[in-house]
Amino acid sequence: NAKKYVEAGNEGGKGSVAHKAAVVGDTVGDPFKDTAGPSINTQITVVSLIASLTAGLFASIRLFG
Repeated sequence: NAKKYVEAGNEGGKGSVAHKAAVVGDTVGDPFKDTAGPSINTQITVVSLIASLTAGLFASIRLFG
């Protein structure tokens, strides 16, 4: 976690510009992580299904075409 890394004294520590950016990133990024995870999972499932279906089509075209 970047915020914990900066709070440990790295990159200027607490109160620095890096700390402010890490806090904003943590605040904004956490809700996006919770909402984006399920949608990305669905996207991966659909892409793998399409790839599986088209692989057979391409193999048959190459084999018999």
